Amino acid sequence: MKTAIRYFTKSKKGNTRKLANAVAEAIGVEALDVSNDLTERVDRLFLINAMYGANIDGEVKDFLARNKDSIGQVVNMNTSASGLSTWKTVKKTTDSLGIALSDREFHCAASWIFINKGLPSEADLEKAKQLAKAMLE
Repeated sequence: MKTAIRYFTKSKKGNTRKLANAVAEAIGVEALDVSNDLTERVDRLFLINAMYGANIDGEVKDFLARNKDSIGQVVNMNTSASGLSTWKTVKKTTDSLGIALSDREFHCAASWIFINKGLPSEADLEKAKQLAKAMLE
């Protein structure tokens, strides 16, 4: 099964990048940011993103649009200060582009300014790793 990891973050804290790197470590696939288009068709794309103003960033939407013909299925994984999932907003985008979205996902709270200090935790990252491994079985 061909697998790729792409992530997007605006944050200097690096919470989303931490999540992307944890998943990369777990499944042995390099995590690249969404400025890196896919070079071949993948069966599964781990899309690691964050909530910005109750939505996903336009760069994530643009990446999906540019690469829609190279993606078999997206697995959504995200961090957010609210702890809310981006799954619904990713689903809206993937549906409009004809890309399958897994109903299995991972999301967790992340630190922002003075909120959720120390998150995502090591336990959160471990849960993300376990999901990623399970998705490849």
